[in-house]
Amino acid sequence: MERPAWAPPGIDISVPSVSRIYDYYLGGSHNFEVDRQAARRAMEFIPGLPKIMQANRAFMRRAVRHAVAEGITQFLDIGSGIPTFGNVHEIAQAATPEARVVYVDHDPVAVAHSRAVLEGDPRTAITAADLRKPADILGGPEVAGLLDLDRPVALLLVAVLHFLEDQDDPYSAVAELRDALAPGSLLVLTHASYEGIPVSEEVAGGAVGVYRDIRNPLVMRGAEQIRRFFDGFELVEPGLVPMPDWRPDGPVEGDPEEDPYAFSGYGGVGRKA
Repeated sequence: MERPAWAPPGIDISVPSVSRIYDYYLGGSHNFEVDRQAARRAMEFIPGLPKIMQANRAFMRRAVRHAVAEGITQFLDIGSGIPTFGNVHEIAQAATPEARVVYVDHDPVAVAHSRAVLEGDPRTAITAADLRKPADILGGPEVAGLLDLDRPVALLLVAVLHFLEDQDDPYSAVAELRDALAPGSLLVLTHASYEGIPVSEEVAGGAVGVYRDIRNPLVMRGAEQIRRFFDGFELVEPGLVPMPDWRPDGPVEGDPEEDPYAFSGYGGVGRKA
């Protein structure tokens, strides 16, 4: 198996990675054959997975622009993955030159590629850390160097919480992050769910099984379980909804007939009182 020049030393390129599979769905080039194989297996069950990821990215971009419109210039993106066109810092900095962004991921390829992409930008940083250990993120030099936690921050947990199993206590992790944020901060969140997928739960479960087989369990949660992550936040209109329904830029986005897979899962934004 040929090792690409961009692959950081020490990476086992025989093991699939969630962030590289996501990169493949988005049409990126930072993935290995093992990632592409896993992605294609999952798409046998849910052929619209790339559409779901595109809807996820489009929601993220709208939410970042909303945060800037609310006067927020600081962003903490946990589970940020491999940078692709239209990442948080590009959207935020296009809207306000003051925007500062700290990316967090535990995938070495995502971290290494982010470092390369962000080099020379003093208002962005990437840190290698895990959402399961919020204190490591909050206490890291990147957060201390770029973000002022006494002022509002937009915390992005986009397509990451569904990779935390209940035994990882994801609700406590989110609560710990929330408690470190200033009033007026925003939580931007998306989460996979069986609700809204235009195939049966049994068929969709086949894709979930692919992630389990690569030791990255995908935990599907219902709307009420996802809403619990917003404890201590007030959901902004229109609440927790299928991603294209969250403040769409135009009428086509909000048409389930046009693209039924895009309406799988949920997205929402909450404001800390």
